[in-house]
Amino acid sequence: MTYQELQAAAALIAERTGRATHQAALVLGSGLSDFAATLPGAIEIPYEDLPGFPVPRVTGHAGSLYSAEVGDGAALVFAGRVHYYEGWPLEKVVAGVRTAVMAGAGIVVLTNAAGGVNPDFAPGDLVLISDHLNLTASNPLMGTNDDRLGTRFPDLTDLYSSDLRTLTKGVGDECGVELKEGIYAWLTGPSYESPAEIQMVSRMGGDLVGMSTVPEAIAVRHMGAKVMGISLCTNLAAGISATPLSHDEVKEVAGLAHDKFTRLLHELLPRLVAAA
Repeated sequence: MTYQELQAAAALIAERTGRATHQAALVLGSGLSDFAATLPGAIEIPYEDLPGFPVPRVTGHAGSLYSAEVGDGAALVFAGRVHYYEGWPLEKVVAGVRTAVMAGAGIVVLTNAAGGVNPDFAPGDLVLISDHLNLTASNPLMGTNDDRLGTRFPDLTDLYSSDLRTLTKGVGDECGVELKEGIYAWLTGPSYESPAEIQMVSRMGGDLVGMSTVPEAIAVRHMGAKVMGISLCTNLAAGISATPLSHDEVKEVAGLAHDKFTRLLHELLPRLVAAA
């Protein structure tokens, strides 16, 4: 999306919601889309109403943005995301998070469903992303840089904010939700990774593998906002799991973990709005 399209989308959000700014944003991964409508004062804006926005084509991903009252401020919640493997260019994949930052979000939380590479992880575990491996040979910042959005060469040190991870672990302790930590590896999909690819990820230090999140995190950092990433481990990766991988399994485990994930998010969002 161009700078002008991002401005237009942010202006439309402010007009539709009556909220001039939003301090934080949350992108919901597979199976979590219904969480957005449960927030107080939630106002829905279909993606198709927003200038330049792509609409998800994957089961389990809705296609609406919600503005909600959170704590003493407001947050944007994206019910569903688009993926690189759907055929969208990366500038479209990151359209939502760029719009969120343009609308005032100083903190963006990215959630996803991921395969577990680390043998200490089990389906249903919630894992804070501490860093990532970009194994796609693609980057949302490739091409001409618009200096109004960010610097040509952004530093990704502490991309997944250590301060926000500490905050989130504290919230998890308060609400009885255990949180692990790990490194997330991004591959394009849509085929699940081969056992050899999973061994490669493991030897490179990856704990989780998935098909999203990394381009969004890079785009958010490019614009100067903070990033928090939370993965739901929905399955053991190829070569680790004894059963064939399927999207139905991902959705099933996401459903089973839904309550604890949303309990965490309900408690976390007001803290993030206050911290932004």
